[in-house]
Amino acid sequence: MKTKTFFHCQACGYTSPKWLGKCPDCQSWNSFAEERRVPSARLASSPILSGRSQPSPLSAVTPGAAHRTSSGLGEFDRVLGGGIVAGSVILVGGDPGIGKSTLLLQAVSHIAQKLGTVLYVSGEESPEQIKMRADRLAIHTEGIILLPETSLEAIIQTASTMRPNALVIDSIQTVFTEELSSAPGSVSQVRECAARLMLFAKKSDMPVFLVGHVTKEGELAGPRVLEHIVDTVLYFEGDRGHAYRILRTVKNRFGSTNEIGIFEMSDAGLLEVQNPSELFLLERPLQVPGSVVVASIEGTRPLMVELQALVSQTNFGVPRRTAIGVDFNRVSLLVAVLEKKLGFRLGAMDVFVNVVGGLKLVEPAVDLAIATAIASSVRDIPVDPRLFVFGEVGLSGEIRAVAHGETRLKEAAKIGFAQAVIPAGNRDKLRETFGLNLRGVRNVEECVATVFAR
Repeated sequence: MKTKTFFHCQACGYTSPKWLGKCPDCQSWNSFAEERRVPSARLASSPILSGRSQPSPLSAVTPGAAHRTSSGLGEFDRVLGGGIVAGSVILVGGDPGIGKSTLLLQAVSHIAQKLGTVLYVSGEESPEQIKMRADRLAIHTEGIILLPETSLEAIIQTASTMRPNALVIDSIQTVFTEELSSAPGSVSQVRECAARLMLFAKKSDMPVFLVGHVTKEGELAGPRVLEHIVDTVLYFEGDRGHAYRILRTVKNRFGSTNEIGIFEMSDAGLLEVQNPSELFLLERPLQVPGSVVVASIEGTRPLMVELQALVSQTNFGVPRRTAIGVDFNRVSLLVAVLEKKLGFRLGAMDVFVNVVGGLKLVEPAVDLAIATAIASSVRDIPVDPRLFVFGEVGLSGEIRAVAHGETRLKEAAKIGFAQAVIPAGNRDKLRETFGLNLRGVRNVEECVATVFAR
């Protein structure tokens, strides 16, 4: 048989009939690798994939709510939008050793107890290694069928015969199809295997979990089309030096993309964190300049998070601006507003802003907390530890109202805060104060005067 040779960009998946030094699509240099496609007769296809779809008018399609199954982990279900949808393809990515396999093993254990069998395909670990992890986690292993296999055709054939209630592929970078001669993990192999597994999931109405590797930049390895194929993309984040892990969704066809799940890694596996606000404020220093608590919203969940700022004299010609957990451009904008409206001389000062706990806050409601923390550090005056803030700051120094004001206040009152500095627009619309001393402000001048009033 005649072999066809192609060159694929390993960064974005662009295909060229000849080698190129620079990818015309993603502009990456020296990213093309030779791959060969050998035309061959398909192996015996599974009964599930052998049927052809028939066209039908949209008016004849019966709408129905997506059937969801609980994973047994409330935080995991929250991120998925309420549970696992039948026939969905879920991609879980994260750094090596962060806990991806542990998370899925705990989830499929509950699925196996509730629904029946789960086929766990491992291309990286032996059955003995998985068994050791299961014993350490003390999970129920009956109903979990292990398959140490990397051939896509063998995996689909086994799943078609067994008809399990869920399928786990750990990991997609180790699976290969025999129709392509390229190595496992290459762009064409990952793309083809993911597409075939997606088709299998839709035809069989079986949820499929894919574990994905990440690059050194923190993005999922393989072509970008991999994220377009699947229904849900989850990132498992966290520092291996700390016990807490954050499960974040960046794509979800069956729910919100703003939800996060928080877990604590322990000897018994991943434990759900039921009250993350108390967790993030557990070691908060009191009466320290530059420390402010902000009421943030992640999806539908309110979080009370400590935000810190440090302003110091620079030792270089150009002052440094460092932002960890918040947008760097927003910090630069707020520094300019404080210089213009409050007369702060920050042109020769280094400004460092950090969100405690490893969270990434992207909503504009944290603007007021950033400005307050910087002002506290500049004046070297601590903020009342019982006070919290939230609000969006405009370029003219005005403070704009934000969404979910009552939800933020209710969470703060539950934890024990007594005072709040919030936008006047939110204060005017409130029907209840939740026992808090609320102060509505309209600009940054009013905010600073109110927070540091003695």
